[in-house]
Amino acid sequence: MADHLAGRIAHGELTANMPLPSERRLAEEYGVSLGTARHATRVLRVRGLVVTIRSKGTYIAPDAKAQAQEQLAGSNGASGHA
Repeated sequence: MADHLAGRIAHGELTANMPLPSERRLAEEYGVSLGTARHATRVLRVRGLVVTIRSKGTYIAPDAKAQAQEQLAGSNGASGHA
């Protein structure tokens, strides 16, 4: 799930400073548990692709597109987290 979201960022579907859908909404959209959606959000945060602002939400990081493209190119499809 995190890799798919990173792909959406890399391809410009999710753009800088755009709010990431809520974890509950992501869970519904991807047909996964809330825990899995939370883990995916955490993975994206660790990768530097999103930032979470307390009481405001989680947003796509300003330089996330370039980072996501680099990460996807470097992974050669071998990551598979959440």
